[in-house]
Amino acid sequence: MSRPTAILYTHSHAVGMDRAVEVAHAAAGRHGWDLVPSKDAEGHEPSLFIVLGGDGTILHALRASLDARVPVFGINFGRVGFLAGVEADQIELGLDRAFAGEYETLDLPGLAITANTETQIALNDVSFSRRPRGGVAELSYRIAGEEVGHVRCDGLVASTATGSTGYNLANHGPILAWGVAGYVVSYIAPHTLTARALVVAPGDVLHVMNHRSRDGVDIAVDGVQVGELSPGAEAEVRYLPDLASLAQLPGSNFYHRIREKFGHLAV
Repeated sequence: MSRPTAILYTHSHAVGMDRAVEVAHAAAGRHGWDLVPSKDAEGHEPSLFIVLGGDGTILHALRASLDARVPVFGINFGRVGFLAGVEADQIELGLDRAFAGEYETLDLPGLAITANTETQIALNDVSFSRRPRGGVAELSYRIAGEEVGHVRCDGLVASTATGSTGYNLANHGPILAWGVAGYVVSYIAPHTLTARALVVAPGDVLHVMNHRSRDGVDIAVDGVQVGELSPGAEAEVRYLPDLASLAQLPGSNFYHRIREKFGHLAV
């Protein structure tokens, strides 16, 4: 009978990473698993992804897992680590429970952004941002065919619940608890006193239009630039349920995590 395989993703510049990798290999061996570095993943059929890193590395692994829907278990070696199952000082406990299958999975949604006839998938967010040397952007958005906002601004962000604690949070947008179906749209530095973020129903389609006559705006998916929204052009964003699987220890509580990572919401 063949041994199960896990793929290891690491943040190469994190402090203590060499030792953490040794600990991960030892834990895999104790539980009868093969642990393969992500650079050598081709040709393997993994049952689990293990991540030693922060949210960026975990997100990278989640994106790599989309086709096979392999659970991703993260151990935080980053700054925030909101997606991680355990902190770095709990690495042995976390790995032992992960390799023993003692975890729960959370299905993560995504967003499909279609622009210039190409479609990209985001797990955290899609952003439309003015260029560093360009003029102020002028963006409008429609939801279910109805124009909801038309503002001069630095940009606009559409975020899933998973991504709502990222760019959207920096825009003073609402935090969506994990498991909430739907997404949130928020402007970046709007030049108005009335612009508000909006939580959108999962079945409603978002259309974003660039009203500038000269300047395009950059489109980024999960923080990576993927193209531009040209002057006068429009992009479409759709909500997609259950794209990836995030592994967490049993009893993990989203609201406790919010407080631990970001502090009390009110004091």
